[in-house]
Amino acid sequence: MTAASHPRKLSRIHLALATLVPVYPLITTILYIVLPFTEGWTIWQRTAVIAPIMVFAMVFFVSPFVQKRFSNFFLRAA
Repeated sequence: MTAASHPRKLSRIHLALATLVPVYPLITTILYIVLPFTEGWTIWQRTAVIAPIMVFAMVFFVSPFVQKRFSNFFLRAA
C-alpha cells in the first residue's frame, strides 16, 4: 500500500512540541536584540515591536520548517 492510502491523524501535542523547539531560541534571540533598544519602554510597547517580528518568522520560516522536518513526528497513522 502507498502512503496516500494510509490516513494520518494530527497529534496536537506533538505539533506543539515540534513548534516549541525552534520558537524558544528564536524568541530568546529576538528579546536579546530588542530589549537594549527599548530600555524604559512599557511592556505593551515592547510587545508591539516583538509580536510582528515573531509572527512574520512563524509564518514564513518556523511553520514551514516544522512541517517539512517534523511531519512524521506529529502526523500519526489514524
